[in-house]
Amino acid sequence: MAISKIMCACGSGLGSSLMVQMNIDDVLAELGRTDVTVDHTTISDVQPGAADLFVIGRDLESFVNDIPEEQKVVLVNIVDKNELRDKLKAKFDAE
Repeated sequence: MAISKIMCACGSGLGSSLMVQMNIDDVLAELGRTDVTVDHTTISDVQPGAADLFVIGRDLESFVNDIPEEQKVVLVNIVDKNELRDKLKAKFDAE
């Protein structure tokens, strides 16, 4: 699966998902990935096919049961850029 679109989601689609999006943008720049778009939204917009990869906090994991494991990144700590980098890199390495 090629990753070209990442969607970050939180309860309201404004606060934490925007912060995670900015962190993903930083990580993508570090990894030299300019071919990936990132957006943030509310958890209710997380639907199969809406993105190639979904990034959410652990507190919302039960809301995305219909998304295959290989298409989601569940963060234990949404402000930990090292955790985000490691998990994104693993997804890109599996492409």
